[in-house]
Amino acid sequence: MIKIIIVDDEFNAREFLEKLLQRTFPDRFLVLAKCESVDEAVKAIEKFNPELVFLDVQMPNKNGFELFKEIKDVNFEVIFTTAYSEFAIDAIKCSALDYLLKPINALDLIDTIKKYDAKQSKAFQQDKLMLLLENIDTGGSEFKKIAFPTESGFELVKTNAILYCEADSNYCSVYCLDGRKITLSKTLKYVEELLPSSVFQRIHKSYLVNLNYVNRFNKNNELIVELTNGDTLPVSVRQKEDFINAILQKK
Repeated sequence: MIKIIIVDDEFNAREFLEKLLQRTFPDRFLVLAKCESVDEAVKAIEKFNPELVFLDVQMPNKNGFELFKEIKDVNFEVIFTTAYSEFAIDAIKCSALDYLLKPINALDLIDTIKKYDAKQSKAFQQDKLMLLLENIDTGGSEFKKIAFPTESGFELVKTNAILYCEADSNYCSVYCLDGRKITLSKTLKYVEELLPSSVFQRIHKSYLVNLNYVNRFNKNNELIVELTNGDTLPVSVRQKEDFINAILQKK
């Protein structure tokens, strides 16, 4: 069951949302606490460590957004509940999963929970992939660590943990599976020479991609490659043939 906390200064609103969740999603949610203020919610979050928080925006003393000033590590998803649609912009700025307009109806709630499920599924797949890469046989050259020079020294990164590299003038950004972005004061050509050519393919003057994480290639209209994390990168006409051949050889 998904552990949740409901935060709303109105008693009826708290009770209604709990019953709507129980009726719409039987046995899916466990309500750990129903709080009427931000201060009460902070204590409940620290105590119960929820996975999802339904958070009212308009409350006396402290509004819902102020919760994030009190919580150091936000390791839960947030769905704002509000009677005012203009708060949606602020909700997005707070990186909320979604927002629900009051009075909340079952259809909107279902759509929001679908977003939650989709996000959790993607995170789960990413975690499984990272676990696989951590435990995979490191005998091949494509699984060696590369020492990237930084201002303070070196950063060691497994080659199989690199999604792609992007050129930016005389700098290069390395994008990793775990979400890290490492900026190097080196050219893309320099980084390309460090990485195994059997795995990394130049697809554009500005991009070098790990072929293991190519999900699909669209050659209609614009030449676009989509990676397993959802990022899309351009493929230049000049690099198109070499890229296709590299992909076919990988298969």
